[in-house]
Amino acid sequence: MSLPARMSVQLGSVQESMLVPLYARAVETQRRHPILKDPKAVEMVAAIDWDFRRFGQRSRTAGCALRSALLDEWVAAFLSRHPEGTVVEIGAGLNTRFERLDNGAVRWFDLDLPDVVALRRRFFADRDRRRTLACSIVESNWVAAVGQSPGPHYFVAETVFVYLTEQDVKAALARIAGNFPEAMIAFDTVGPRAIAHTNKDHERLNLDARFVWACPDPTEIEGWGLGLRLVESLRLTDIPASLWSRLPWPMRAGFRAVSALVPGIADVYRFNLFAGPLGTGG
Repeated sequence: MSLPARMSVQLGSVQESMLVPLYARAVETQRRHPILKDPKAVEMVAAIDWDFRRFGQRSRTAGCALRSALLDEWVAAFLSRHPEGTVVEIGAGLNTRFERLDNGAVRWFDLDLPDVVALRRRFFADRDRRRTLACSIVESNWVAAVGQSPGPHYFVAETVFVYLTEQDVKAALARIAGNFPEAMIAFDTVGPRAIAHTNKDHERLNLDARFVWACPDPTEIEGWGLGLRLVESLRLTDIPASLWSRLPWPMRAGFRAVSALVPGIADVYRFNLFAGPLGTGG
């Protein structure tokens, strides 16, 4: 019996980068002691015709999985307090955060550009509590649909804003804060050093996408006049205890060495949680 043909994908340069964390989650899932488990990612990688093998380095797959797992913990903490709240995944790509965290009551929106959404629909179906919207977070055509869903709202963007200009990041955050002042907003930021390193890495691996927005200090965002308040900001060396035990020992040793020998380098990449103008952080 012949195997079904793998599907080809046609994506924009930035959108194509979503296949890297997809592969990372699939690889981690199949390890003996995974950082996170994502069987749906394994299924999607097997179905997509793309050269995933060039991204198979352990440090890369573990780092991507760690990033997803940490943001999972933040979203899960929100849902423990607001089980019927609304989560909005910005730049959802082929992420399966809803599948990993669904509590049976949450309302969920996956936002991404039309070419990504067309691919998502081959693997995911909308349902009563989960909708997919083909749009850009910088535009306004998602606001009405999300606004009809009960709050509080939690927005999460995993390695999305780094591909935007600072002007577009401001526009996106202004739209969220202005329309959902009670919301929490979680996203990662990188400093100039990390941008230079990552873009060289992308070039070496034949990825056309490039990081654009550098944010050396996330507290600067509080000064943008949007009413946003930084609630929490974690460096890679600030891994919560709940995740620390899942890391492979070389990664744990590396984090300890970086923290001890070059403490400043740990600041180049951060996970940040902001509260909107009326948000309480709870």
